[in-house]
Amino acid sequence: MLVAWPSLAAAQEFSGNIAVEALSFSQPAQFPDQMDDNLTLSFEPRWTGDWNDGDDSWSAEFYLRADNKDAGRQHADIRELLWLRLDGDNEWRVGINTMFWGVTESQHLVDVINQIDGVEGIDGEEKLGQPMIHLNRYQDWGVLDFLLLPGFRERSFPEAEGRLRLPLVVDTSAPIYESSDGNKHIDYAIRFSQTYGDIDLGVSLFKGTNRDPQFVPGLDSNDQDVLIPVYVQMTQAALDLQLIVEDWTWKLEMIHRDTSPSAYQALTGGFEYTFYSVFDSDINVGSLAEYSYDSREEGQRGVFDRDLFVGARFEFNDVQSSELLAGFVVDTEKGSQTFRLEGNRRIGDSWKGTIEMQLFSNIDVNDPLAALANDDYLLLELARFF
Repeated sequence: MLVAWPSLAAAQEFSGNIAVEALSFSQPAQFPDQMDDNLTLSFEPRWTGDWNDGDDSWSAEFYLRADNKDAGRQHADIRELLWLRLDGDNEWRVGINTMFWGVTESQHLVDVINQIDGVEGIDGEEKLGQPMIHLNRYQDWGVLDFLLLPGFRERSFPEAEGRLRLPLVVDTSAPIYESSDGNKHIDYAIRFSQTYGDIDLGVSLFKGTNRDPQFVPGLDSNDQDVLIPVYVQMTQAALDLQLIVEDWTWKLEMIHRDTSPSAYQALTGGFEYTFYSVFDSDINVGSLAEYSYDSREEGQRGVFDRDLFVGARFEFNDVQSSELLAGFVVDTEKGSQTFRLEGNRRIGDSWKGTIEMQLFSNIDVNDPLAALANDDYLLLELARFF
């Protein structure tokens, strides 16, 4: 494969956004030194270009956040630094990238390529850039993704003053790895995807370092109790499925994860039914319901172990592209409850306002969310796009 390097005449484009965010917690902190509110400034520039009649292109996206109180949220990351080559039925991507697999709303079991940016929120939506060599091969019978992932990204965690954290601070200075290669272990993944009429199917296999750390107790350099992250090796086989039947969208994600000597299965499945032009307006309302199951024993499960999610999505179809999503989750065994609201609206041609609210109620002491029981919050963001 011949590579044509970019010339000075290559088409280029610069875009991005700068945003100010205000975060406020309604209850006193559960742990010492935690803050009750903070103000942050984020900058997310993106630079793209192409050459060779569009067969070659590059993209660079960076993320920077400054926080006035929580040192853990003050960070920078390369989300994307990528070369893309179009070569017939093949697409080559080499560099750093973020990508997404999955179809469900409440959690994304099959999405294992990128590490979660743990200081950006508890929903796991924000990811760190992952070094990769990625080949997409398009065939009449489906699309194959081959990924070679050199280098592992450790998860970020809030510092002592941060909210939405574990009972003990996570010391990321000396993580433990099962592999002797540590964060230089080379992972790989393969995925098949295809559309069969109204069905979108994805089947994937990942082998490498588990992005979800386990924790062991330890002491930091000041002899303070901390948690040490442990990253084990895993093999995950996964399936994601989406079926559209008229106004119904049925969704399913299933995994089998082997972290030898133990293994477990988990799934999230449900539906979204859309009511179009409600009351003869431009508003569409989607009603959502999903159930999550985790086969692990009590104390080893994730947050979504026997949980029911119900929600509603509002698409206003106005010139401001206004959207609103509200969701309620209840643990059917422990009774723990959470409520989340997300909304955004364009303001003029270059501004965007965002609101996010998270509430915790009746959180069981044995629930993985127990450390967040007092962390109800409201987040407001105003972003300027360019």
